Amino acid sequence: MKALHFGAGNIGRGFIGKLLADSGMQVIFADVNDSVIDLLKSRRSYGVKIVGDSINTVERVTQVTGVNSKDETAIITLFNEVDLVTTAVGPNVLKIVASTFAKALEARIAGGNTKPLNIIACENMVRGTSFLKEQVFTHLNPDYKDKVEQLIGFVDSAVDRIVPPVKPDAEDPLLVTVEEFSEWIVDQTQFKGAIPDIKGMELTDSLMAFVERKLFTLNTGHAVTSYYGKFKGYKFVKESIEDESVKAFVKSVMQESGAVLIKRYGFDPQAHAAYIEKILKRFANPYLVDDVDRVGREPLRKLSYNDRLIKPLRGTIEYGLPNDNLIRAIATALSYRNENDPQALELAKSLAEAGVTQTIKKYTELQDENVIARIAKAYETL
Repeated sequence: MKALHFGAGNIGRGFIGKLLADSGMQVIFADVNDSVIDLLKSRRSYGVKIVGDSINTVERVTQVTGVNSKDETAIITLFNEVDLVTTAVGPNVLKIVASTFAKALEARIAGGNTKPLNIIACENMVRGTSFLKEQVFTHLNPDYKDKVEQLIGFVDSAVDRIVPPVKPDAEDPLLVTVEEFSEWIVDQTQFKGAIPDIKGMELTDSLMAFVERKLFTLNTGHAVTSYYGKFKGYKFVKESIEDESVKAFVKSVMQESGAVLIKRYGFDPQAHAAYIEKILKRFANPYLVDDVDRVGREPLRKLSYNDRLIKPLRGTIEYGLPNDNLIRAIATALSYRNENDPQALELAKSLAEAGVTQTIKKYTELQDENVIARIAKAYETL
């Protein structure tokens, strides 16, 4: 089998691309980074360093090559040849690649290819593949829409693996470091044709439970560790979480967001408490040096209505659950400053010019005046 994977960065190579290759697939990475693509084409392999309490080893990924994703002719040709398309490009880039996807799907169908094809966006967002599908359909010729619906599966997924940036290795510049833990859960109801047998890919018919478990726990906790750690003067996630006051606060936030999950999806409270402890342990992984500014970047996106801070807060409001720590966490995110992050600069400008109340309303889209006032007060206290 052959897979076309968009995104040859650390996550693409260290997580999804590795799982596909480990399952016996030939993996073609598509990316705009010519140096990375040239290395993939010439070396046909790369190393993945896996680190954790019980492992510290380098595994080789083979059967790989690359193509420049701006080469539409090549991409269109590959769409007609591959058995699976995956992405790990970031939410904003999905909009950019959608037009090429549309042209490639039209060409595949026009050429008489009636074999089902599945597309999985492995992004750090809720229902990322459904979002990609919406973008593709805005570019799609109406004459092809029925056939695309019939033959092309747009499969949503939830992905979880910490892959921090590391200094390139001179001898193996494609080497990427990843944590031992990984989780890739896909919505089995959205596949067209046979579901591929991929090592490490878990099937579910209740994807949103796992999407929100990851969003409300890993993503929420990671962001809060970053914002509170930065507030206390730390540079790295690991040293932030080693501060007992930071760890206690992050844990209390995840307990509040976890109460929403338990109420909404019926998660076992003891099992979820163990999941929270596992997340905290992952943040403290001594082999992963992750900058708080990398994790905290794009604060406006992280403060948006359906993201890792506001969505769990909305859940506590919906179910009448405690949320004092989530309120404080949101206030801490509002205090994030980073001169190299356009969103952090925009946030600071809005706070200075429009004030905290209007800034909260604008970027979070919250309507509850009492909740907004509580966040504003917590921010002013900070």
